[in-house]
Amino acid sequence: MTTATAIVAGHGLALRRSLLLSNPQGKPSGTTFSARALHPAARSLLAVATPSRTSRCRSVSSESSTAAAAETADEEEPKSAEENEEAEEEVDPLVEVCYLDPEADPEGIREWELDFCSRPILDARGKKLWELVVCDPTLSLQFTRFFPNTSINSVTLRDSLASVATTLGVPLPDRARFFRSQMQTIISRACNELGVKAVPSRRCVSLLLWLEERYETVYSRHPGFQAGTKPLLTLDNPFATSLPENLFGDKWAFVQLPFSAVREEVESLERRYAFGAGLDLDLLGFELDEDTLVPGVAVESSRAKPLAAWMNGLEICAVEVDTGRANLILSAGVSTRYVYAGYQKSGATTQEAEAWEAAKKACGGLHFLAIQENLNSDGCVGFWLLLDLPPPPV
Repeated sequence: MTTATAIVAGHGLALRRSLLLSNPQGKPSGTTFSARALHPAARSLLAVATPSRTSRCRSVSSESSTAAAAETADEEEPKSAEENEEAEEEVDPLVEVCYLDPEADPEGIREWELDFCSRPILDARGKKLWELVVCDPTLSLQFTRFFPNTSINSVTLRDSLASVATTLGVPLPDRARFFRSQMQTIISRACNELGVKAVPSRRCVSLLLWLEERYETVYSRHPGFQAGTKPLLTLDNPFATSLPENLFGDKWAFVQLPFSAVREEVESLERRYAFGAGLDLDLLGFELDEDTLVPGVAVESSRAKPLAAWMNGLEICAVEVDTGRANLILSAGVSTRYVYAGYQKSGATTQEAEAWEAAKKACGGLHFLAIQENLNSDGCVGFWLLLDLPPPPV
């Protein structure tokens, strides 16, 4: 057996714990934990305040929601009648959105996120309205358009996507992410005809949060809204399958980084790593204390670069612990779930796994995956910032 200390990217991790890795085949599914008590830093995570959601997309804060609400109330001034009228106009449920941030560089918007699905709204015929929603990861580009259910095909979608570019004066993107597997045929066909790569992925974070907001500010206020209507196309959540051989690492460990260090990793991602993906933490409204510990998983591999290259093409979106089966589950794409690693189940390992999940929940679902050549090294070959999100209400 080999003893490893969990360290990632040169930062002194708040949680450093030794893992006994009985792994003769070089597969993370053979990983076992040392049977010992949780590090005090891990136990302290259970007391971190539950995050709240108060910003345009969402806000995750280390402070209590009560204190934040009181502070907001003190700072806000009463709005005038004109301001209230403007606010009402901004959320008019009958108005479609066509917006480009005047400060944005149109040529720099190379990725879109899109959804093409029915909404809980009936038209004059008593049939469900469909809607196309398009944005970029920074929400600098925003576009919506409603359609009758008789117009749902790849030609309609192709022409509508082309009109987004024409109307807003931006080039068609290189890639367009979407998260509904049921729409893959229509979306892929429409994108292919426009020379755009369609990417099935749940890393449509800005889009998912915008849909959540639109449900509250647009759909529920529409005169045709049907309360209690279930989404027509629900998200898949299949059973986890075996991990492909080329994705196996040698060792793995639960690790944690202070929020300040996570920010540094994201800001330097393109400069320092060839592989990985970040998130716009400011746009998403994360306001955690700088020393709040963000949980992650570090993977060691003697072939770290090829492994990171393979992982980079998966559109990784989340890692979760299945404490019942003593497994780590890796979610990728829109409906792919792998048994990424396993551990020897015991009271101590279950407690560590539950503490890791509790830390993730306390951080608003924020977590990360790091690939290293050695768990004791000062750098990463790949770094992915991940976020747990509930399925959209539509």
